[in-house]
Amino acid sequence: MIRAVVFDVGECLVDETREYGTWADWLGVPRHTFAAVFGAVIAQGRDYRETFQEVRPGFDLDQERERRAAAGQPEHFGEEDLYDDVRPALAQLRADGLWLGIAGNQTVRAGGLLRGLFTDDVDLIGTSDDWGASKPDSAFFERVAAAVAYAPAEILYVGDRVDNDIRPAITAGMPTALIRRGPWANIQWNTPDAERLPTLRISSLLELPEQIAKLNASER
Repeated sequence: MIRAVVFDVGECLVDETREYGTWADWLGVPRHTFAAVFGAVIAQGRDYRETFQEVRPGFDLDQERERRAAAGQPEHFGEEDLYDDVRPALAQLRADGLWLGIAGNQTVRAGGLLRGLFTDDVDLIGTSDDWGASKPDSAFFERVAAAVAYAPAEILYVGDRVDNDIRPAITAGMPTALIRRGPWANIQWNTPDAERLPTLRISSLLELPEQIAKLNASER
């Protein structure tokens, strides 16, 4: 049975449109050009960070984050960047008695932003920088499993990427839900792995309460 739900951050809870737009502005690249290169990199199965190398060879992401912060333009997301279904979905899942967590590849700064947004709504907020392990490494999902009060088979991991979220979570023994939004999910959606691997395939987080209830009923 599903007793806990753990969510990825980018393009699962947070719409990253504004943030990637500000990166394009910082790089002096038209936003539509940056988005097109971003999509091409993903479609080729490459690390999204190679997008920055395509538009500026030798780009150092950590260094540029520091430069942005020093210039008063740090990476940022807030309530206005959350997808519309996030708050009602979390509220319903909590009302259904599920343990909730948020865990993704995020910086220390992003972890602080997440805690400001969700501390009262979830039981766990963990980031790759907090844990010293990032997806898709098995160590990341081991940290998730260690932090949740249930067995891996009882933890549903929800994400938008087959490569970073679904496949490694399954390897860790977790059921998974693939949500179709953001560039990765839309590019990967019709691939064999995206169709075959996830326990659930959803277009909105609002589908989760009913789908989890059905899964749990089938296990009784």
